[in-house]
Amino acid sequence: MFDIAWSEFMLIGAVALVVIGPKDLPKAMRTVGQAVGKIRRMASEFQGQFNDAMREAELHDLKKQVEDVGGTVSSAMNTDFKPIEMPASTGLDDAALKEAEAKLSALPPPDPLPPVEIAPPAAAPVAEAATPEPAAESSEPAPAKAPRKRKAAAAEPGEGSAA
Repeated sequence: MFDIAWSEFMLIGAVALVVIGPKDLPKAMRTVGQAVGKIRRMASEFQGQFNDAMREAELHDLKKQVEDVGGTVSSAMNTDFKPIEMPASTGLDDAALKEAEAKLSALPPPDPLPPVEIAPPAAAPVAEAATPEPAAESSEPAPAKAPRKRKAAAAEPGEGSAA
C-alpha cells in the first residue's frame, strides 16, 4: 500500500486513541473510511474514462487505416481496369475440335461392368479344437482343453446343437 508496516499502523492507532479519545474514535474511523472510499471511486472513474479515451483513439486510428486501405483498393479498381476478353475463336480451333469429337464418337463404348453381388459369408463348420499333442519327452499328460461352445446359428443341420 504505502509501505507502512503493521507496527506503524499500531503506533498511528495508539496516537489517534490518545488524541481523539475513545468516545469519538469510531466516528472518526468511519469518516476516514468514507473519505478513502470516495477517493478510490474517483480514481476508478478517472481510470475508466482514461481507458475509454484510449480505446476511442485506437478505434479512430483503426477506422482511418481501414478507410485508407479501402480508398487505395477502390482507386486501383477504377483506374485502367480492363477485363480479360475471350479471344475470337479461329477456324483452326473449331476444325480441331470437330475432328476430336469425330474420333471420340468413332470409338466403341466401354463394356458395362458386371454386377457385383455381395453374399453373406457362408457358415463354415467349426472343426473340433485341435489340441497339440504332448511332446514325447514329457511323461505327464497335458491338461485337456474344454471344447468351445458353438452358436446355434452356426450349427449344421445334421448336427445337434452343443449347449
